[in-house]
Amino acid sequence: MTYYSYTEGPWGRMLFSADGQALTGMYFVGQKHEATPRSDWVEEDHVPLFIALRGQLAQYFLSQRQAFDIPLAAYGTPFQQRVWQALRTLEYGTTVSYGKLADAIGLGSSVRAVAAAVGRNPISILIPCHRVIGADGSLTGYAGGLERKRALLALEAPSPGLLNLSTAAPGMQRYVRESL
Repeated sequence: MTYYSYTEGPWGRMLFSADGQALTGMYFVGQKHEATPRSDWVEEDHVPLFIALRGQLAQYFLSQRQAFDIPLAAYGTPFQQRVWQALRTLEYGTTVSYGKLADAIGLGSSVRAVAAAVGRNPISILIPCHRVIGADGSLTGYAGGLERKRALLALEAPSPGLLNLSTAAPGMQRYVRESL
């Protein structure tokens, strides 16, 4: 059975999906390749996995968490799985170019295919595709939009300091207060 829930995040509404054991999707509503709940999915806000995820995301958005301990089950082709597994090795606050990522998994001649797999990542933030940038350091491609990618990278920048909730955007204030 697939469960799903919507939550308000600091950069817009998000959709979570899970199979009961692991997170299968986390999308910004309206992003490219967003999943759409099917008629056989069950909307349930109180799935323990979703509760834990909301709390960990709130900590992440406050720069109090750099890694997540949510079980993941990203479904895709074996090639996509290989790329997504490589993304999971990217450390908080670091970036890599699409070409370097392709080289790292032995697919240096398949940069476009690697980039396409990165773009199909079904679990935003936790599988950190936002950490992949252009060879020249430019922000290229992000299914959730370049503004969100820019914000995520800024959040992870070295020594960003703790978020001051009194000056944070209303969406961030609401999300953190409701999730902690």
